[in-house]
Amino acid sequence: MNASPKEICREALRERILLQELTPGAELDEGRIAAEYGLSRTPLREVFQVLAGEGYLRLEVNRGARVASLELGTLRAFLQSAPLILATTARLAAEVRGGEELEGLKAAQLRFQAALDSGDDVAAGLADHGFHAQVGEMAANPYMLPALNRLLIDQTRLSRGLYSPGTKKERKLVKKAVQQHEALIAAIESGAPDQAADLTLQHWELSRGHLEGALRPDPLPMVPVAPGEGAA
Repeated sequence: MNASPKEICREALRERILLQELTPGAELDEGRIAAEYGLSRTPLREVFQVLAGEGYLRLEVNRGARVASLELGTLRAFLQSAPLILATTARLAAEVRGGEELEGLKAAQLRFQAALDSGDDVAAGLADHGFHAQVGEMAANPYMLPALNRLLIDQTRLSRGLYSPGTKKERKLVKKAVQQHEALIAAIESGAPDQAADLTLQHWELSRGHLEGALRPDPLPMVPVAPGEGAA
């Protein structure tokens, strides 16, 4: 069954926001997006409503839609909440264990590994997003799932560049991330909630340094001052 224009638009906007092609806080040009995806204004606004409910967009009265920002308060809440939400979700997934959904998690891991093997860091970031979203689906908790999905939006946006390692140390971290995914699958499959939570916290610590680095601005260049130039 072919996807409708609304579905194509919705999925494309999700991906563009995760990849920061639509930058945090950017105002969306309703007319241009409607033309790009072959939609009239009414179905496009319905798409915006769905994405706003998921946390991708913010709707403003008389001003249209904006991409969810990454302002200071949001980032502080993200860093405080991420370990709790991720670990709790993994624990619940291991308690439920799942059947077909477990196969979906294994398939998500294969997509992640394939993207890394091909050197496609964009696809790897999206596949990692899908992997953790699948853990949330397996947890089957109507309260935790919205929190996890909102968290993953910002985690994926801040993780840009994580899967294009340039140094030996960075490559080792990516390899470790793959191993942690595999171990988490095994913990969930065997019904080991404590182990699943612990592995998820280790996985969070692995990526936290990169995420915090993404939040720090590059230092300003130091311009040498010739002797006597600084005097009044």
